Amino acid sequence: MLIDGGIGFDPGGIDDQARRVEQQGYDGAWAAETGHDPLLTLALAAGATERLELGTGIVVAFGRSPMITATMANDVQLLTKGRLLLGLGSQIKPHIERRYSMPWSHPAPRMKEYIQALHAIWDCWQSGGPLDFRGDFYTFNLMTPFFNPGPNPYGKPKVFLAAVGELMTQVAGEVADGILIHGFTTERYMREVTMPAIDKGLRRAGRDRSAFQVSYPGFVVTGETEEEVARAKAAVKAQIAFYGSTPAYRPVLEAHGWGDLQSQLHPLSRQGEWQKMAELVDDEVLDAFAVVAPPDQVAATVRERFGDMIDRFSFYAPYGFGGWERVLEGFRS
Repeated sequence: MLIDGGIGFDPGGIDDQARRVEQQGYDGAWAAETGHDPLLTLALAAGATERLELGTGIVVAFGRSPMITATMANDVQLLTKGRLLLGLGSQIKPHIERRYSMPWSHPAPRMKEYIQALHAIWDCWQSGGPLDFRGDFYTFNLMTPFFNPGPNPYGKPKVFLAAVGELMTQVAGEVADGILIHGFTTERYMREVTMPAIDKGLRRAGRDRSAFQVSYPGFVVTGETEEEVARAKAAVKAQIAFYGSTPAYRPVLEAHGWGDLQSQLHPLSRQGEWQKMAELVDDEVLDAFAVVAPPDQVAATVRERFGDMIDRFSFYAPYGFGGWERVLEGFRS
């Protein structure tokens, strides 16, 4: 199992962050798209690292033309010397239409075509042949030498797709190199919904599971003292409540018979009642969504619950804790 860390946007310290993550022994590092562009973050991290795989977790696909994404990803693939993991996500309709002012329709079929378009563009540059991609959502049939960067000596980036629902998960299995499972996932949902959907997509494309990676940023609650553990529990419960209020994530709760919890959380989120939301997440819900263990037992617990399903794991911990190197050592030993 590969263990990944993270890199945040810091104009004066991205290279130092990346160098530190590599020195600590992580296999990869992911940069998120929140208020900054993750591909730019990874471009700065590339020169400070040698072996660390660098991934976007995620790039908002539908906010960009596939041509823009293909160009930037190709450049970062060059800068990292073939270490880029291009993680894509759809975001949700309000953000695409109102924050990006871009079209929204049929997200799973559109995403499948988006990834196919990326490969068509990269293949054009690699082979020097014509660009002629025609789909229901995207058409690309113009590429002149002036705008063609030429073959990338490191080949095409690996494409990971963030998915929660069954249809998008099937698309990941069908056309992506891996999947980014949402942190708002339980072992039960992963076994009963996610993995069967991946397998369905792989079978549809005639692909083998060995060529596909499952990456999971799992919630972890840990600490050296009772106070640290209590603080970690509170922070993770608040994050679970935030995600649980989103209608798109209701099926994860329904897998456990907790659909009513989403109905309670959603109106509170509209009122900004974040503390009340967190109080609705009891320890049973927390234990389903998070690995709750002392630092030296986190690795064993992750392996026991997810070891037969996932290939990469990262710590989703929205709280401060200074003992992650000890947790990481548990995976290495």
